[in-house]
Amino acid sequence: MTKTTAAVLRDTESPLSVEEIEVGAPQEGELLVKIRGVGVCHTDISGAHGMIPLPLPTVLGHEGSGVVEAIGEGVEGFEIGDHVAISFDHCGECDVCTSGHPAYCEVFAALNYFGSRMDGTTTLSKGDEEIAGNFFGQSSFAGYAICSKNNAVKVDKDLPLELLGPLGCGLQTGAGSVMNTLAAKEGQSIAIFGLGGVGLGAVMAAKAVGCDPILAFDLNNDRIELAKELGATHGFNPSEHKDLIWDAMQVVAPGVDLSFDCVGHGPVIRQALEMLRSPGHCASVGFQGLENEITIDQGHLLLGRTFTGVIEGDADPKTFIPKLIQLYRDGKFPFDKLIKTYSIDQINEAFADSEAGKVIKPVIVFD
Repeated sequence: MTKTTAAVLRDTESPLSVEEIEVGAPQEGELLVKIRGVGVCHTDISGAHGMIPLPLPTVLGHEGSGVVEAIGEGVEGFEIGDHVAISFDHCGECDVCTSGHPAYCEVFAALNYFGSRMDGTTTLSKGDEEIAGNFFGQSSFAGYAICSKNNAVKVDKDLPLELLGPLGCGLQTGAGSVMNTLAAKEGQSIAIFGLGGVGLGAVMAAKAVGCDPILAFDLNNDRIELAKELGATHGFNPSEHKDLIWDAMQVVAPGVDLSFDCVGHGPVIRQALEMLRSPGHCASVGFQGLENEITIDQGHLLLGRTFTGVIEGDADPKTFIPKLIQLYRDGKFPFDKLIKTYSIDQINEAFADSEAGKVIKPVIVFD
């Protein structure tokens, strides 16, 4: 057992509780990682508010990065002292995983949401109390976390380790949706709705592959200006336009080649579809709860448009995170501009700042 400080979710109506808990030893196929940094993602906030059914008490956190401290049996390719970024877990064996789409793993829910290993044991405890862990195969709002050989990605030691965690989910989701699902190409036009960490990750990816123009939409003018700094060619605040679609069409007619929804509200998704030329492709990652009925005009699809829901940017973290890191080294994916750091004692402040739109990507750092 390893004692550590963690942010524990005991009640979805109360703030996270910073407590001392125990982390078990890594079992077969697992690694124990000393966490250096962990991003706060919209999914963590959704879980804390009860929008995702989770066993309680539990430790959230799924954008971790740190140093390998111990290695279980059957783990190859890692050594103690390696630096790793941690992404979502997947089995690595089902037909979906082996075909290169681990985000759609057949046992994704069990590995990432159920709070325990597949055999029912938990990685975390406090005395005799079991604490649900394994959130996205890590539960990294803690000084130490257990992850699997499948969701740990080795990274070079000269990188800013404490900042790399968001590459494992939010930034991967945005960039992957553009580069993998939409398969954006140089010269294609794209509209991106919602400029949080996911949306701005999409903006940077669109710029990196040479999309032009890049239209960015948000209700926060500061985020629109940041999107322009990161590569957007045009910014729109929907509250300032009587006919948003018409005004956007003045930039690119008869519509954009691609669109990307990071919001999940029906009217926004409808706009993202309406803004497409024919044929065109809209991808959506916006999350507004497990039950979120939307209405679209079938005519928009009959014109040759495609609408796709996406998980984790349809990325394989083992290959996609290194790709994002290389873009970062090349100055084409400056994700560090989105980050503000907090201590574990400030985690509820980090959540509040994220929800209020004060910060794009909070990252909890550990000594």
